[in-house]
Amino acid sequence: MAKRDYYEILGVERTCADGDLKTAFRKLAMKWHPDKNPGDKDCEHRFKEINEAYEILKDGERRAAYDRFGHAAFEQGGGGHGFGADFTSAFHDIFDDLFGGIGRRSGRTQGRERGADLRFNLEITLEEAFAGKTASVRLPTNVTCETCSGTGAKAGTQPIACRSCNGTGRIRHAQGFFTLERTCPTCQGRGSVIEQPCKSCNGAGRNTKERTLEVQIPSGVEDGTRIRLAGEGEAGMRGGPTGDLYIFLSISPHAIYQREGADLYCRVPISIVTASLGGEFEVPTIDGGRTRVKIPEGTQTGKRLRLQNKGMPVLRSKSRGDMYVQVAVETPQKLSKRQKELLAEFEKSSSQENQPETSGFFAKMREFFQ
Repeated sequence: MAKRDYYEILGVERTCADGDLKTAFRKLAMKWHPDKNPGDKDCEHRFKEINEAYEILKDGERRAAYDRFGHAAFEQGGGGHGFGADFTSAFHDIFDDLFGGIGRRSGRTQGRERGADLRFNLEITLEEAFAGKTASVRLPTNVTCETCSGTGAKAGTQPIACRSCNGTGRIRHAQGFFTLERTCPTCQGRGSVIEQPCKSCNGAGRNTKERTLEVQIPSGVEDGTRIRLAGEGEAGMRGGPTGDLYIFLSISPHAIYQREGADLYCRVPISIVTASLGGEFEVPTIDGGRTRVKIPEGTQTGKRLRLQNKGMPVLRSKSRGDMYVQVAVETPQKLSKRQKELLAEFEKSSSQENQPETSGFFAKMREFFQ
């Protein structure tokens, strides 16, 4: 017998939106669900059709294939699904709408809760970020109880299965044609209870203790870098898995350098004489050395001089960034009478060639006013 059109089964138009499709399926599923009509073979067949139609049409790619080729698009591998295990995938959308996912099982391992992840903020200097270092970190955290080895039970005893939920951690409750589950209130979903708790940890399976850890900081790290130490966080409840420790790095401001990625920048003031006649000076480098910088004749304020491979190392690489020296020409202050006279003589003897930028600017100003 030929299959009925999927849109006809759900009672919707071919151009209907996904939301309308879902609404139609929900109404029909509630009406024809086999649990609501026990023993009715016709209802079971109708629900199978509804489920199969929705499984195809709720998926964008499958729906497009069906719109183009009809049932033939799924004859060789099956777009259709019968009532049974696949019912859960289609009906889950509706179940979530009605009950907010209350029937889903939690991801917690019964009786064992994973420990919390920890965060530690660590400040280092720019020199330490350049060279890398091994830092000692001290932090209070929950560790596995040595007395009970994390079980939470008194020595010589063990946790027993919860009698309220028979060790499942969930309580099942029938409501109409649904079977709902919720966390067992007796064991809080762990599936086990401790009748004789360990006196050292009061049944928690862990104690608070200060620990000292060694953290390897690689060279080239940047401000905000996060280092993960797996299994160094809090111990889990009752022998549960240990969380992780995250080290967040911050780099303290430097007296000379400013950093942008792997490049370093420093501002160096020079005298007006050095800027005019040229010269050289010495600057420190981040690796602890020194290098000489040559100033060409007629250098202006703001000029950047590049020193290749004098910057920071690139993380997990053998290359290094560059260092940029930005020149700032300093105007002399508190001049003596003789110094003022010399500058005045220099001004009188100057020409447009000596100060082309100044001369060019005021020439444009005159043109503007004219």
